[in-house]
Amino acid sequence: MEVMLQSGSTKAPKGTLLRTHEFTDPRGEHSCLVLELVGKSDDLATVEQECINVVRQGIVDADGAAEARLDGVLKELNGLLKAFIVAGAVEDAHMLVAILTADGQLHVSHAGRAEAYLIRRGTASQITEYTPGKPSPTFVHISSGTLEPRDAVVFCTQRLLRALTPAQLAQHIARDDRAVDGVVRALDGEGEHAAIAVLRTEGVQVTMPMRAARPTRRSREQGLRALLAPVLSAIENVVRSAAGALAHPRWFGTAREAAGTFVADLSHPQRRRRAHLFLLAGSLSALLLVWTTVHVFTLSQRSKTQAELEKLVGQISDQIQAADSRRLIGDVVAANEILSQAEEQAKTVMDSENGTFRTEALDLLDSIRAKYAEVNNIIRVTSPTVLVNVASRSADIVARGLVSVGDGEFTIFDRQDTYRVLQNSVDTPVRLSDEELIVDGAAFPQSRLASQVFLLTGNDVVEVIDGQRKQMKTEDPAGWMTGQDVEAYLKNIYVLSAEKKQIFKYERLTDRYTAPLPYNVSGDLTDALDMTIDVNIYVLKQGGSVVKLFRGEAQPFVISRAPEHVLDSVTKIAKAPGGNLYFLDPTHKRIIVVSENGDTGDAAYVRQYVLEGEQVGNLVDLSVDGEGTRLYVLDEKRLYVIDLVTR
Repeated sequence: MEVMLQSGSTKAPKGTLLRTHEFTDPRGEHSCLVLELVGKSDDLATVEQECINVVRQGIVDADGAAEARLDGVLKELNGLLKAFIVAGAVEDAHMLVAILTADGQLHVSHAGRAEAYLIRRGTASQITEYTPGKPSPTFVHISSGTLEPRDAVVFCTQRLLRALTPAQLAQHIARDDRAVDGVVRALDGEGEHAAIAVLRTEGVQVTMPMRAARPTRRSREQGLRALLAPVLSAIENVVRSAAGALAHPRWFGTAREAAGTFVADLSHPQRRRRAHLFLLAGSLSALLLVWTTVHVFTLSQRSKTQAELEKLVGQISDQIQAADSRRLIGDVVAANEILSQAEEQAKTVMDSENGTFRTEALDLLDSIRAKYAEVNNIIRVTSPTVLVNVASRSADIVARGLVSVGDGEFTIFDRQDTYRVLQNSVDTPVRLSDEELIVDGAAFPQSRLASQVFLLTGNDVVEVIDGQRKQMKTEDPAGWMTGQDVEAYLKNIYVLSAEKKQIFKYERLTDRYTAPLPYNVSGDLTDALDMTIDVNIYVLKQGGSVVKLFRGEAQPFVISRAPEHVLDSVTKIAKAPGGNLYFLDPTHKRIIVVSENGDTGDAAYVRQYVLEGEQVGNLVDLSVDGEGTRLYVLDEKRLYVIDLVTR
């Protein structure tokens, strides 16, 4: 496999060393060490040399399986770094060690905030494990996988997705010899510093004996035309002679006389053999004429089709460039329309019967999808970080919802039980009711109440305070209103009832709630699904439309620049205090982010996060932290955490 490593770095601040080192050995393996060391300038060169010696002796000069050698090197590096940190020579370290075997197996590990990304077919995805909280200068995980021809792997001592979207990263890496320079400029523009390396695979080298080149389709067609040229010329002469004879007035008499002679020869004992030969030759000539005519027509049609497909491929390339131009001037709608047309044309080329330009069409489809992701700011989260696996407490759990309590604490609930989540641990489930089912839940954020409230079937409301459940009453003699969503805000709870097209507001008293007050005055809440509250109440309806209410009155709310049909399948809505709106789309396993200008009320599409990986199940709920920096997404078994792009 042909392997090429490109490296570079940003400007290093004082007391920081940024380096990349490449190692090769006769086994055909390629290894690299990418490091960023922070500490005393006089000691950093010594630390660097010690790290180089450990990698060279443990990987290049050692024997054994690649992953085992890497594991041994990581243990030595962990001990070395710990010793230097204790001695005060190193304050912090961010490093990557990778080994690529001759058969294309890549093993990579990281310490600190360093990360590795795989660029495959125009799509970028992170391949190193995400570490929540403050990064530790310790090697913990080894990520392994097989590289394919034309893959690229980016090693960086900085979290690149803070400065670039995955689509922008893939676009920079596609520039081959300028890849590292583009990433460095992006990091410099954000005031970040890092060491960077790009590992490229160009394909498998196979040594084979020389053999005659197989003729291409075009050369075969040219040879066939040369072979048929004399035949076509002879047929043309015959046709011209026949046309001249037909124009002569004695043609009919001559033809009748020749036909009579031929029929007589068929029964004549001496001339019968010659007549049979003439008959056979005439039949073969007729077949050859028909075959030649059909084949020439087919070649002509095929050449015409090939020319049309070649023109179509050129048009698709032009459309991709036109979409990029539209993106640069901010016309996202037009860019998406152009890309949709280009995709349909590329599929037309793919579906052509003769298979011409199919490889080019595949490459163009990859380019179209990468450009679509760039235009619409789509971030693909491959194998998102699992904060907790609730199935570890109850294997048959089917989670229904998520309640954010604050300070890293959550409550996950199914139809009967609640599960307290603190940091990355799950408590034993607590059953709220043996007779009724949980509809929805909410928490009083940053409140002296410090309680959670759950809406149950059977018109009941239960609060959980300090782990103790308490059935709450309302002053309404008719009992609690039924609904499908409950939210807490200040000292009130709000119950959304799509059936009654209303939101009912209850104020909490000392040990009970007041009678409900209808909140909605002018909003159409037909087919309402979910709501979220941040001064205003935002009600999500089927089909993705949103009703914004302030003091019960409907307010203008239109989302601009959104891709067509992007909100058609959303089921949940959440909002960071004073920040963006987040929509959950379980069908496409994505979260759509929409910004809102608090002064004008204008809303605009920002980006979307697409969750990818076999472990990601049916998404059921979401929550965002108070700072708007982390997104929590719940499926039926697991709670995931995603670092949000804040710029």
